Amino acid sequence: MRIICLEEHVNDPVVAQAVQEAFFAEVPYVKDIGSRYRDNPDLAGSDRPQLTFLPDSMKTATEPLQNRLAAMDQAGIDMQVVSLSNEPQLADKGSAVDLARGANDRLAEAVARHPRRFSAFFTLPWQDPDGAVREAERCVRELGLPATMLTGRPGGEHFIDDARFDPVLSTLAELGAPIYIHPGPPLHSVQRSYYSGFDPDVSARFSLFGWGWHHEAGIQVIRLILSGALDRHRNLKIISGHWGEMVPFYLQRMDDTMPPDVTGLSRTISKSYRDQVWVGPSGMLDLPHFQFVREVMGIDRIVYSIDYPYLTLNGARQWLEELPIPPHEKEAIAYRNAEQLLGLRRT
Repeated sequence: MRIICLEEHVNDPVVAQAVQEAFFAEVPYVKDIGSRYRDNPDLAGSDRPQLTFLPDSMKTATEPLQNRLAAMDQAGIDMQVVSLSNEPQLADKGSAVDLARGANDRLAEAVARHPRRFSAFFTLPWQDPDGAVREAERCVRELGLPATMLTGRPGGEHFIDDARFDPVLSTLAELGAPIYIHPGPPLHSVQRSYYSGFDPDVSARFSLFGWGWHHEAGIQVIRLILSGALDRHRNLKIISGHWGEMVPFYLQRMDDTMPPDVTGLSRTISKSYRDQVWVGPSGMLDLPHFQFVREVMGIDRIVYSIDYPYLTLNGARQWLEELPIPPHEKEAIAYRNAEQLLGLRRT
């Protein structure tokens, strides 16, 4: 059974350097991760992905793609669709387009060396929407990259539903290029009010991958629906990791409290979501989560992901193979849905 993983990351040193000052100004508490507890996957179970120590993760993410092939082979992973860990939208607007172009060129060159093993999500200069439109067209039509990823908000306090970004969404819909809504840090003012007050390591984790940034990503998808963006762009496809960043678990509640008579939308929130959103585990290989999402979303809306190298590849194949579902459903999750969604060809 072929396995394609859709949320696997790389670090681009050029982008990292360009946004370093802005990133640490927005997320100063990230330095507290590991101050109390150092994640050591060797001490945890080997049956499912485990969190890795952040400096080790970043080192792996910065290495050439061919360096991870041995780990992929050992885990039984046939292909990774890689994406930047960085947030290029934090860079100065004047340099945004050139920064994104350079990063996308490097991604395209890296995956072209191993076309059977890698594809990539391109990045966009969201702080320059006109430039983002042009870069999306270039990435799909010239570089052959199938989709984009947005990590966090596209700019400042604004979410992706802001009117300034609508031309970008329109272009992605026309190109048939899905957008992966990846978590990013909450506004610093929100972080201080909602997530601080604990041991620094606890607060940092709570603010980010423990809870806070998942909430941010889920809100961003809900805002896309409530703003009418998915109604306007029926061909726009959204990918949401970590089993949908909490959203599937509240679809019925939102339908009950915000029906079309309230929202003015043509569909219920859950119908919009099921029509245009795909979800994956991002390494959260938990059977009850999967069973709920399968029941709510259907097997055709589930793709596979591990979140390597921030999580290990432990159990990636075994978990899929042991799922208590028919073989054709396992194949849909493992590779068929991803191939269809992203237009991935076997070369």
